[in-house]
Amino acid sequence: MMAKAARAAAAWRTYREVTKPGSPSLMTRVRAIPRMVGAVMRGQYGGMGKGRLALLGLGVVYILSPIDVVPDFLMVIGVADDFGVFLWLVASLLGESGRYVEHERHVIQGRLLEKEA
Repeated sequence: MMAKAARAAAAWRTYREVTKPGSPSLMTRVRAIPRMVGAVMRGQYGGMGKGRLALLGLGVVYILSPIDVVPDFLMVIGVADDFGVFLWLVASLLGESGRYVEHERHVIQGRLLEKEA
């Protein structure tokens, strides 16, 4: 029961962050993920380390992998662990990509100000 409440709370926090006025929209965040991954890999974005990126990658592999820590034949627990990892992954990716979009906006604004000066 506690895990279900924690997942619901995480989903609600993600929803609130994505719909907050002035924050990047859901689609803006989703489209920014490949740019963010590339920037992290090239060392051009210090807001997220390669270790965190690797952890997110492991989350993707875990969800897509046919091998689970908790097998799906243990119906409730097996599916719940996949869903928990999925919620964590989505919340993390949307939060990180939102911060990356804000970073891009600041970089672009800084370049525009340099041109005006």
